[in-house]
Amino acid sequence: MWQTINHMLEKVLPVLTPASVAVGVWLSDELRGYAVLVPWLFAFMTFSGSLRLRLADLKEALVHPGPIAVALCLLHLVIPLWAFGLGHLFFGGDRLTVIGFVLAAAIPTGVTSFIWVSLGRGNLALALSVILIDTFLSPVVVPLTLLLLAGSAVEMNVWQMMLGLFFMIILPSLAGMVVSERLSAKANEQLAAVLAPLSKLALVLVVMINSAVVAPHFGHASGRLLFMALLVLAIASSGYFLSWMTARWLKFAPADIIALTFTGGMRNISAGAVLAMTYFPPAVSVPVVLGMLFQQVLASMYHRLLEKAYHSSASGPTSFIGSAR
Repeated sequence: MWQTINHMLEKVLPVLTPASVAVGVWLSDELRGYAVLVPWLFAFMTFSGSLRLRLADLKEALVHPGPIAVALCLLHLVIPLWAFGLGHLFFGGDRLTVIGFVLAAAIPTGVTSFIWVSLGRGNLALALSVILIDTFLSPVVVPLTLLLLAGSAVEMNVWQMMLGLFFMIILPSLAGMVVSERLSAKANEQLAAVLAPLSKLALVLVVMINSAVVAPHFGHASGRLLFMALLVLAIASSGYFLSWMTARWLKFAPADIIALTFTGGMRNISAGAVLAMTYFPPAVSVPVVLGMLFQQVLASMYHRLLEKAYHSSASGPTSFIGSAR
């Protein structure tokens, strides 16, 4: 039953996420008071997603660290610089909005990228390793990226931000990994199956509440907001595209290309929204929340493109499985 519910939620997630933004804006007054629950809901989501992370997978991928290094370079150098450049080009007079673009690009890769790598038959060990390493580095890398690219524009409490990332991401991830290592494979799979749909429902609540908090800022200059949304869409889509093309240029195996496309394109957007609302003025949250509209839709679109590129009858499933090993 739990697996059936989870599969249903996975199928509707590309529609459910933007719908949650709309509901949050619509019920802004009713939901805004529940903002205190967001870090707890997010910690639960992180714990649930980490139940499938094992240290053995990390050890396996670290034997060939090249793709991991490429993924981290894309996640925290190339794409944030690209977001900063575009944000500064089109919204240079609004520094808080530029910070929002940078924050949306600088946050760690999303744990849900593992789902899409799995659906796309990519290199799961590589995807898990990128998620783990990027998660553990996030308390240092994210504040440092923001400090370098936007530090002069707004006052930041870097230490508090690092602590927030630790309690929202690192601690729940470690707890999930410990439980995963302690339980038997069958018991861990059963627990993960029960928590997976609950985690997706928690994601819906997080998106709704975050949208409700920033709803007042959606009311200003609808034309400007539409252009901002289009720019967020362009930056988010280019994250997938740049990751895909870089992996192809470096002649990685198809399974590695699929893993890098999703881990490089997806972001822990809920964490970004929590950080934006907690440590920055409300205007910073708008580009981050807008990113929630597109992330799952883009993942679904790139999943179809990668299927056509690497799972066509010409390539053959047997040769692909061999390359995944």
